[in-house]
Amino acid sequence: MSAAPLAPLDVAGRLPRLRERLAAAGLPALLVTKRENVRYLTGFTGSAGVLLVTADDALLVTDGRYATQAEEQLGTSGVPARVGIGLTAAAQRELLAAAVRGHDRVGLEEHSVTWADQREYAAALGAEVVPAGTPVEGLRRVKDAGELDRIRRACAIADDAFAAVVTRLAEGVTERQFALELEFAMRERGASGTSFDPIVAAGPNGAMPHARPTDRVIRRGELVVCDFGCVVDGYCSDMTRTVWVGDPGPEARRLFSVVLESQAAGRDAVAADVECAAVDKASRDVIAAAGLADAFSHSTGHGVGLEIHEAPRVASSARDTLLAGDVVTVEPGVYVPGVGGVRIEDTVVVTATGAEPLTLAPKELVL
Repeated sequence: MSAAPLAPLDVAGRLPRLRERLAAAGLPALLVTKRENVRYLTGFTGSAGVLLVTADDALLVTDGRYATQAEEQLGTSGVPARVGIGLTAAAQRELLAAAVRGHDRVGLEEHSVTWADQREYAAALGAEVVPAGTPVEGLRRVKDAGELDRIRRACAIADDAFAAVVTRLAEGVTERQFALELEFAMRERGASGTSFDPIVAAGPNGAMPHARPTDRVIRRGELVVCDFGCVVDGYCSDMTRTVWVGDPGPEARRLFSVVLESQAAGRDAVAADVECAAVDKASRDVIAAAGLADAFSHSTGHGVGLEIHEAPRVASSARDTLLAGDVVTVEPGVYVPGVGGVRIEDTVVVTATGAEPLTLAPKELVL
């Protein structure tokens, strides 16, 4: 595949937007500990780092392994943040405590901080620690042009890799062999890795929504569920296709037809200002009308970005409303023991008038 330059990321513009959210919440300081959130706000990709954000300062604390990397990546991103190096966890907390002085409260990312971490920060920082909700995840929902370019590239790589290897499903390979070949094909085309362990589930194994590839040989007359994605510069793709290896029989064909209609209904429901629960309902109603409601055992979709599962959720219990620039999946499925499973999934970007699909592989694949 061509390797055209990716659009730049607007990393430097993110801290000011976060500070606006903190000010609106009356929160003088936020301790960002989730790795993806640290990367989003600073461009720092190391495996260990904590970012303290206040109204007029930002301090990234890490260890000696990342001293040079942190300075370089923050400089490249244009982020006005200081870097503090502490060789031990205690030393790093001392740096944070010094930066917190003068602030009576510090917000913690309540969904990614353990109870032990909360207690240690409370003891070390000399300020009250309070739950801050998910202010960074709220910013991450709407993707900028650079983020969309990376997700689009990851989707294109997955499309191309799948097209290159899909015929192998009819050549007597095992589920595990095909998963490995698909992963290699994505890496060969420029992916830095997979966004999750691929699911390749043939025949009866397809009745388990999150089956793991086994050494079972894929046979003719079976449905094969292939759920996979890859990563480009930190950003993920996600796609599922269900392939017919020969004719799987009338009941399997019926399941496929129902899910194909359900996926189209859900995708067509996606647009800015539409409730996420309404998208789930559009897909779910088609499956329920076919008498298969109990066979659809998961939500219709989820957000995709720096994480393979992020906000917003597309589920019957979701309370979010879609925003232009959200990237979500639409992935209904049905799973029937003794017959197999069917799932069809696209990653789409939400627009003012609908959804632009980013995964373009054909949905009706018969080998």
